[in-house]
Amino acid sequence: MDAPSQDLALFDFDGTITSTDTWTPFMRFAVPRRRLFVGRALLAPVVVGYRLGMVSSSRGRRIATRVAFQGASAAAVRTLGTEYAAKVLPRTVRPAALDRIEAHRSRGDDIVIVSAALDVYLGPWCDRHGFNYLCSRLEERRGRLTGRYAGPDCVGPEKVRRILERYDLSRYRRVHAYGDSGDDREMLELAQTKVYRWQEISSWNEISSFGHPGAP
Repeated sequence: MDAPSQDLALFDFDGTITSTDTWTPFMRFAVPRRRLFVGRALLAPVVVGYRLGMVSSSRGRRIATRVAFQGASAAAVRTLGTEYAAKVLPRTVRPAALDRIEAHRSRGDDIVIVSAALDVYLGPWCDRHGFNYLCSRLEERRGRLTGRYAGPDCVGPEKVRRILERYDLSRYRRVHAYGDSGDDREMLELAQTKVYRWQEISSWNEISSFGHPGAP
């Protein structure tokens, strides 16, 4: 069997490729104002629970998604996702992050964006740039969104599960992983080259010494 000749580069999206969260701004962009107003009241206890460490960010996103999108037209939300990807996301993307991705692409590496961002906007953005992606997906039935996710939120161990489901790591010479939070820990541990907040690390144990996210 020939030795592997290419690498695999795995990139988190929010806070790694982008300088900000993209999930919350998408909610403000895509959810009707009246539903946003009602949602703020319904979600107030969830927000308090999150700030107190009683509700995980993943659980909070699932609850907010139910309030925001249950019964919404899937086609309409996907149209808004495409618009968001074209008009809003470019303002949040780190140019140097794209440079790093292009450096991998120029070497012939396989590139995959692995993120909790929603498929309705991450998909169009990745398609535009020619990137493969694994992400959280909204569930649709008979043309309407149920308000639930189609499968688990793409964070933590779920990132690794999806990567291994799609990619045979033995085919690659080396795996590179880029992340910025605890949700990326398992993905970083999967890789030989680990880059956290744009600084290469040898193990997760180094993370406690990091302060604010850096920039590439």
